[in-house]
Order: sequence, then C-alpha cells, then structure tokens
Amino acid sequence: MFWSLLLCVIAAVASAPADAQVSSRYVVGCPARCDKSLCPRLPADCPAGQAPDACHCCPVCASAEGEACGGSGKLGDPVCGEGLECSVPGGVAYTVTVRRRSKSGVCACKATEPVCGSDGVSYRNVCELKRVSRRAEKLQQPPVLFIQRGACGKAQDNPDSPRHKYNFIADVVERIAPSVVHIELYRKMTYSKREVAVASGSGFVVSEDGQIVTNAHVVANKHRVKVELKSGAFYDAKIKDVDEKSDIALIQIDAPTKLPVLLLGHSSDLRPGEFVVAIGSPFSLQNTVTTGIVSTTQRGGKELGLSNSDMEYIQTDAIINYGNSGGPLLNLDGEVIGINTLKVTAGISFAIPSDKIRQFLAESYDRQSRGRAAAKKKYIGVRMMTLTPALAKELKTRHRDFPDIASGAYVMEVIAKTPAAVGGLKEHDVIILSMVRGSHRRLMSVPPSRKRAP
Repeated sequence: MFWSLLLCVIAAVASAPADAQVSSRYVVGCPARCDKSLCPRLPADCPAGQAPDACHCCPVCASAEGEACGGSGKLGDPVCGEGLECSVPGGVAYTVTVRRRSKSGVCACKATEPVCGSDGVSYRNVCELKRVSRRAEKLQQPPVLFIQRGACGKAQDNPDSPRHKYNFIADVVERIAPSVVHIELYRKMTYSKREVAVASGSGFVVSEDGQIVTNAHVVANKHRVKVELKSGAFYDAKIKDVDEKSDIALIQIDAPTKLPVLLLGHSSDLRPGEFVVAIGSPFSLQNTVTTGIVSTTQRGGKELGLSNSDMEYIQTDAIINYGNSGGPLLNLDGEVIGINTLKVTAGISFAIPSDKIRQFLAESYDRQSRGRAAAKKKYIGVRMMTLTPALAKELKTRHRDFPDIASGAYVMEVIAKTPAAVGGLKEHDVIILSMVRGSHRRLMSVPPSRKRAP
C-alpha cells in the first residue's frame, strides 16, 4: 500500500508542468543562489506592477493598495507593490513576528500626504497617483508625473522641514522689507525746464510719520526727490537735514498712514564673520536682497583714498550695486547696523556704521528743536558764469560804468530768499577774489555801478 502511494506521487510530480515544478521550489525557502532562469513566468499584465519576491530574486505580480498580502507565512505569499507596505488590521506592520503567526495583511501606502500630478489633479497619496499613471500607460496615454508634495495649488507648509527651520535670511527680509524705500531723483533741464530722472537710490524709514534716512550723495543737488514705498505708492520728499562729511541725509514724506520703521542696532557690537543682509534698489530694482558677512568693522576712510574722511566703515562681501546707496545693512535680528554707501569691486563693499547714524539723528533733533537751520549743505543761491576777457569786453560796451576787470564770476541770476539775496547780491554783479592770505579768502561783489574793488 505504501509503495503504491509513493509511486502515484512520483508520477504526479513527473507529469506536472515545468512552471509548477519551479514554483514549488520557492515554497520551501530562498535558494542559495538566485537563478533568474528558474523564476516563474509572469502574466503579460500586472495591474499593480511588479515587485521582487521575499527572496529579492524573482519578480512577481504585486498586490495593489487595499489588496491582501502575507497570510501563510510562506515564500509564495502576495507581496505589496512599490511604495506600499504590508500591514495587519490596526496599522501594525507585517513584521517577521506577525508573519510567523500566519496573519494576513493589507497593502497600505507608506506615504500619507496628498500629492499633485502633472495632470493638475490632487491625489490622496503617491500610490494612488502611480496607479492612475499605470492605467494611463496601458491605455497609451501620457503617464501622470509626481510633480509636487501637497495638493495642487497649495504650498506645502511643514514647519519641521529644513526650508522652514534654517531660512533665517528670509525671516529677516520678511520683517524689514516694508520699511525700505526706493528713491528717484529728478533734475530740471536747463533749456526745456522739463524734469528728468537722473539717478536713484535707497533709504529706510526711521519714524512712523515718514522720516527716512539715506545717503547725502543720493539727494544732494537734485531738483526733486520722490520716494516709492514697497506698496508702490509715490510721495514727494523734502530734505530735512544733510551732513555731507558723514554722507548721511534725512528726508521727509507726508504719508496718510503710519509707516513701519526700522530700529538701529549697535555697530560697535559687530564682529567679523557675522551674517549681514543688504536690501535696496540696485538699477531701480526695488527690494533686491543680497547677503554676506562682515569682513572688518573698522576700515578707515583714508585707506579707501578718502583723505578728508575720519569715518571707520564696515566692510562686507554683500553685493552692492548702483542704486543700493542709502539702503540698510542689517544683522539677523533685523536691526540696521549700517548704510550701504561704497562699492570698490564685487565682494568688497562698505557701509556707514549705525553708531554714526545715531549721532547724526541726535544732532539733527537738537538743531530742529532749537529752531536752527537743519541743512548743513552750503549754498549761495545764484546762477553764475565765468567772466572771460571776451565777455568783460562785451559787457563794457553795453555798460559804460562796468568796472575795469577781466576775470571773476558774473552773476546771471539771484534766487529769491537765498543767502545771496539776503546778502545783497544782484544780477550783473561780478564776484572777484580780492585777497588770498594763508587759507583765508575774501569774496567781493562788484556791481557795474560801483567803483572797482581795491
């Protein structure tokens, strides 16, 4: 009886198809060597794609999301497709321990966040997107690409991501940008009297009522100064105070609402190597941000070829270009530690220390509170031209009492309510150099009706 049963089993195995014989080898355990020629033949279409078997040798048709996996604890159990994991009810991963207990699981997607596909559709997870993409390819349609984490049309907001954790520069810029302004400078053409934009610069708001700090060289000798806020609103500005030696100016706009202000830090606390942020309007490109580090905190003006300067500048490698002048240099706390003012070459730029700004504002407040003239910028209030011998000869023919002089400055126009007008200068006067003794000079006005100055 035993021998008859054994012969029947041998005959059944011998008559079985080749594929069945091969697959039976894998029920027992993983082979010592992976021979892919012995792998079972797969059907032409695997709806959930292919996946390696438990031995990571032969490809098998994978189970899709929500389909069964595991179960018997043997090698032939269903395996999950790419991006899926086998878990038993309750969300427990299908581990070795669970497998030994012969519990069946369900394929679940490892990723749980929604994603956006190239078809503009939001998917529950990346596994769902890949399933739709495989279906599209079978229908000879373009595959759906995974192009964005999170639902389509929504930015991902993950506070634990490196982008949110370490983007400290963006945090500074977000806070201070509304307080940085773009300055347009206009000059009136001599003949057409038309105003044309001749230069631009930057500045920053220091008071809610519209006081703005910038460089003196930005606003000096300009017929009209206009300020553009980050909101795009334009305002005419008045020059309140100028200190040409320190190259700092204070201008004022009349804004209808309170403006956000920037606070000053202490430049004396700066250390070489600190991160700094420069923001301004280079080439009229408003709110352009560059970053760098402090190279040195005490670069003397004389080292830069500024013979009359006793300023100690902050040197930085933050990129400064035309139009950045007057804009703030900030530390990572969002405090102004300098005014961007000079560029030698790419990677070598200089800023006026904030301690100088603080001193300028204190002196400006003192001058205004005492009612003294705010502006330090010197001016006469006349339009003149050089008196040449040819011009002197022509003037003598027109005015018999024109003095017998052939050099000086001929006054063409005296502007009302200026120092020149208050001092008594009039049109057609001639200003001559009367005496030079040491460093003292005395200028005299010689009108045609008066005698020649001795």
